[in-house]
Amino acid sequence: MGEMKFLAGVPRFVFFTGKGGVGKTSVACAAAVQLARAGRRVLLVSTDPASNVGQVFGMHIGNTVTPIDSVPGLWALEIDPEQAVTAYRERIIAPMRAVVPDSDIAAMAEQLSGSCTTEIASFNEFTALLSDEGGVYDHILFDTAPTGHTIRLLQLPGNWSQFLTAGGEASCLGPLSGLDKHKAVYAAAVAALRDPLRTRLVLVARPSRSALTEIARTRAELETVGLDDQYVLINGVLPPTADLNDPLAVAIARREQAAVADMPACVAQLPRDLVELKATNIVGVDALATLFDPTPPVGGEHGPATETTPAIADAPLSVLIDDIEAGGPCLIMCMGKGGVGKTTVAGAVAVALAQRGHDVHLSTTDPAANLAETVGGELEHLQVSRIDPARAVADYRARVMAAKGAKLDDAGRAALTEDLQSPCTAEIAVFQAFSHVIADSRHRFVVLDTAPTGHTLLLLDATGSYHRDIVRQMAPGARFITPLMRLQDPAFTKVLLITLPETTPVLEAAEMQNDLERAGIHPWAWIINNSLAAAMPNDPLLRRRAAAEVGQIHTVATMSDRYAAIPAMADEPVGIPALAALARSRSTSLDTPQSPQPL
Repeated sequence: MGEMKFLAGVPRFVFFTGKGGVGKTSVACAAAVQLARAGRRVLLVSTDPASNVGQVFGMHIGNTVTPIDSVPGLWALEIDPEQAVTAYRERIIAPMRAVVPDSDIAAMAEQLSGSCTTEIASFNEFTALLSDEGGVYDHILFDTAPTGHTIRLLQLPGNWSQFLTAGGEASCLGPLSGLDKHKAVYAAAVAALRDPLRTRLVLVARPSRSALTEIARTRAELETVGLDDQYVLINGVLPPTADLNDPLAVAIARREQAAVADMPACVAQLPRDLVELKATNIVGVDALATLFDPTPPVGGEHGPATETTPAIADAPLSVLIDDIEAGGPCLIMCMGKGGVGKTTVAGAVAVALAQRGHDVHLSTTDPAANLAETVGGELEHLQVSRIDPARAVADYRARVMAAKGAKLDDAGRAALTEDLQSPCTAEIAVFQAFSHVIADSRHRFVVLDTAPTGHTLLLLDATGSYHRDIVRQMAPGARFITPLMRLQDPAFTKVLLITLPETTPVLEAAEMQNDLERAGIHPWAWIINNSLAAAMPNDPLLRRRAAAEVGQIHTVATMSDRYAAIPAMADEPVGIPALAALARSRSTSLDTPQSPQPL
């Protein structure tokens, strides 16, 4: 077993975080298996609303502590937002049923159905674990949501503690009604996070500039929370056995080495582990047990290195962009699991439309995204923005104070100011900013890079709650259009589900498609990003990974009316020329004896 620095003298609490798609779940699961096999009692907790821990172990886990039968000493828990909300809502409403009319109970249930309640319910389970000093587990490992959501989660104990200590109350009194009782729990959670003898942070990244830059930002933000015991783990590094005659493998190795050599200084000074790329996906206990071992040459225990791969359909992104253009101005939403390339695809679509002479607004709801870096320059007809939660909250507070505060006396204004300090305010503010972006698409193409799956579904939940409120308030026969109605209109909104040609991302995209369908939103197309099968590599390890992709690509083809496959590129698609080239790239078959098209 490889010796990992981050597992030396490991404390009770370990958080794994980083940009989506870097392998946090695989690393967290592998660490949990290693510690359990060393005789420790380990609880593995997922705080990601789009958790796939159960898929990695091949079993259902869910919102209750579940033993992993194949690994004695290991238990797992997926904090499921829906189940957490149901239990939280029932704890608040149950005592009221005997004394409150049914109509009031129904109103309370509706009040406790928003994304703010979802956040608080999940957060309460998280803080309970951190404050449980006398628990039965030697180690509790947290597989967290992608960076932006995780920063929000780890800042919440301090935010709520400060808010309640100051005597804060809030207009969303239902979900906050039990918070005052938990001051001691939140204080204990803050203390645990700030104690390096109890808590360690593992910043997981791929060997790419964007992922390493992301963990540098994360490191700085989480230092303000007090998480000082930090380690870096760079996952999926191409091993030194790569075929130097394969242009794609050479380009990937060169790009990775440059990214690691040039990583931000604040990250370079941290203890560092490297985990090599494996020929197959890390699913199952046997695979997890080998994750930290050096990668053996393909063709040995991994089987033949020269198998051929069936042809895949030539499905360029440019064809989908042609169809989008033909329909005229609309909202184009790029959705999917963290790390699948939503920002890159959104940038490529926006650049292509702008270069064709259309006015385009490219924006994002992802707290961790940086569209300006991805686009890397200015382009005629293209406006780039982001929904900044801090800016949205400041603007929202200013609007409320100007509207409601103008009619209040000094005491009333002071109370309203205190009310608006509630962390719930951020959810309302971001939803309003999201609604303005939707409205903008009536006049021009708006391409929206969304936050990773779980965060986006919470935003859509807020959109649905707003729609239901409007429906109740409108007079019979009145005409109105809500943001949800625009999202449900395929002529107005085109949802692009972005995935990678791997088992877990495809399964998660399929689950998101089902969630969207239940909300009346039908995904317009799927986009398979960064496909080795479409890039035709010669390196044995990359060929093995490419061969494993074909089945997933065929699965996507059966689940969607239309799809595109984007080949893996030699260089990171950053900058307007690279994004334009990405939109034009075409798939090729591994059986075709020619140089890879992306090169």
